[in-house]
Amino acid sequence: MSYNLSLYRFSHGEPAEPDMDVVRAVLSPFRAADEKTGDGATEYWIRAADGSEAEVGVFERLVSVENPQAGDVWKIIIELADRLGAGILVPDGTFLCPEDMRTHLPEGMEDDSVLVPQITLEAFENAAGPFKHPLT
Repeated sequence: MSYNLSLYRFSHGEPAEPDMDVVRAVLSPFRAADEKTGDGATEYWIRAADGSEAEVGVFERLVSVENPQAGDVWKIIIELADRLGAGILVPDGTFLCPEDMRTHLPEGMEDDSVLVPQITLEAFENAAGPFKHPLT
């Protein structure tokens, strides 16, 4: 079964472009393969020190995280979201979002968002709630 997340940052109600300098700074130490660019995306395959892995695709308006395995790779994903100032859309439709993004969310999106002071692993686990995720 696949598990996918999307990281979004909003500015004035519109999705904003991810900062590639931040993406590279966070992911480069964990690259398991060379960065690939094509079809409007930059793709990374990352591996944490414990061997857990994920595929990360950086697109014009979002970062996609595919098939993250249980383990320390989650710390990398959470750090990436936090450093980008992005929220995390979990598969059940909940959007975990930093509080300072509230005024930038598209109209009506706040109703489906969990606003937190900072994106952390604990905040993610709480937002995912009863939804099954491969974190542990």
